Amino acid sequence: MWDPPDGHPLRRLFAGLAEHAFFSHLGVADPPLTDYLSGLLARFLHFDAVYRLRDGAGRPITELAGMVVEAGQLPAGGRARREYYRHIGDFALFWTGVYPEAVERLRNRACKDALVSYTAQGKRGYLITSRIEEEEHHDAEADLFRRLSDQFELCAVGLRKVREEWEHPTDGRLVS
Repeated sequence: MWDPPDGHPLRRLFAGLAEHAFFSHLGVADPPLTDYLSGLLARFLHFDAVYRLRDGAGRPITELAGMVVEAGQLPAGGRARREYYRHIGDFALFWTGVYPEAVERLRNRACKDALVSYTAQGKRGYLITSRIEEEEHHDAEADLFRRLSDQFELCAVGLRKVREEWEHPTDGRLVS
């Protein structure tokens, strides 16, 4: 799975867009939060990162409902459970924030995700991740994931603003 390094131009682009969107449009000055979200955008550029979770047969899990079921079957605690729930939060926030129209289209399809609240499951995923981090004494990480859970809707709005800025740059930062 490709994850652009910190100095990569795409990471810098997303970092600048996230910082601007959250501070200028939403009045949120939270560098750890915007750093996490810009990293999420950079990671999710690659299809394999969006659908990195696998079922018992090794097939990619493409629906949030399936991710939740798989995560629920993992043993309590541990890295695998943490990574599943973190990904559930990331997946739900990415689609809810960046491509809300895709989530809305799911409601009209015959699929499991038509019955799932991406917001509720994203918040839950981040909350469970924060609790696992807390148990492992990673207090700064636990606090970040708790904020992602508590402020999920705000983060989704911020990611929508990031998308608007990359689609319609207003100050010449991006070139079409």
